[in-house]
Amino acid sequence: MSKRPHIRFIINPTSGPKSKVDMAAQIQLHLDHGKFSHDVVYTQRAGHAPELASEAASSGCAIVVAVGGDGTVNEVARGLLHTDTALAILPRGSGNGLARHLLVPIMPQGALRVLNKGHVTTIDSGSINGHPFFTTAGIGFDAYISSVFAGNKKRGLQSYVELVMKEVRNYRHLPVKASINGAVIDTDCFVMAFANAAQYGNNAYIAPEADIQDGLLDVCLVRRLDIIKALNLSYSMLTNQLAHADSAEYFKTTHVQVETEEPMMFHADGEYMGKTSAFDVHIQPLSLKVVTPQISIA
Repeated sequence: MSKRPHIRFIINPTSGPKSKVDMAAQIQLHLDHGKFSHDVVYTQRAGHAPELASEAASSGCAIVVAVGGDGTVNEVARGLLHTDTALAILPRGSGNGLARHLLVPIMPQGALRVLNKGHVTTIDSGSINGHPFFTTAGIGFDAYISSVFAGNKKRGLQSYVELVMKEVRNYRHLPVKASINGAVIDTDCFVMAFANAAQYGNNAYIAPEADIQDGLLDVCLVRRLDIIKALNLSYSMLTNQLAHADSAEYFKTTHVQVETEEPMMFHADGEYMGKTSAFDVHIQPLSLKVVTPQISIA
């Protein structure tokens, strides 16, 4: 009998809602043990998951499962880039952006059913100043919110929306110079989002036409924001539609360079990365294997 493919589950013990679910017990109950062998490990600090994932890939592990939120998924995926080991997700975060784009069920039993079927495909990833991202990266207001939200004790969509509503009026537009598809754009910038996947998370779609397998970044530029534009942009994000041209502009490209007059905040997959005055953003085509349902994920 041939050896069963091995799965490593990497659990972030701090992820998830207050009503904790015993994820190790869910794995034991719903994983197809006749098809897979497995082990379960726990992260002990920020930056631990890439080490655990890379170690698993080097040892020939077939699948590594990120059990946590978007930050955990990003860390595990970073450890698997350009390897033959596939990423799977058991969503335990507040946004679950990549899981939602890949149509992975949010509930553990449903996500484990997808895992048991073992359908593997390959997706693109992005890089902003050397930091890999798999859903979105950005500069401007969304990065500012990421920096504030990181220190927020309350999590979840309601807390995020409350924070956005509180901070949006006080945020300053900043001038940027962006090089996209051979053109140089000098503009004020409220937010510039670089999307590999269509949404931030929580089904908030910043780039409805983004295809995670097309070898392109979808760039969404919001130059200035007033109340009318904010309402239009919010409606489009919640209904998975392109915003009106007066509210946002969209570009498809493989590479973006941005220079700013003063340091701007940036994020990768919702994790605040810091401030700088120069950004280099590019796509890495078909660089990560993932486990998905056997349906279109474009």
